[in-house]
Amino acid sequence: MSLKFSELYAGKSVRGLILSKKLTDLNGHRVEMKGYMAPPLQPRLDFFVLTRVPLALCPFCSSDADWPEDIVVIYLPQGKTIEATEKPVRVVGKLDVGPYTDDKTGFVSLVRIYAERVEVIN
Repeated sequence: MSLKFSELYAGKSVRGLILSKKLTDLNGHRVEMKGYMAPPLQPRLDFFVLTRVPLALCPFCSSDADWPEDIVVIYLPQGKTIEATEKPVRVVGKLDVGPYTDDKTGFVSLVRIYAERVEVIN
């Protein structure tokens, strides 16, 4: 099932973002998303942040960076890595929704995909 950044949230409240019905209905299911890799901290990655638009700055490297609301953390299968690219990518994998803090990196996310496949779109 295809999932677009515009379909992630139903709005905002005083408590934060309101997850869309489509997003919560797809939790635990296989999805496909297209987007861009946020500039990484290292050249080979076992996870990355998928964004709606290309970013010029590493969001972890500057407190002034304009970090978009529409982000999805992509985890690659254990032992797999990918080279960073500025080209758009297509991600296919299992959607996981809800607050989560990665034990290894301390990265906090609300929406994740555990990727089966990541392809560069030419």
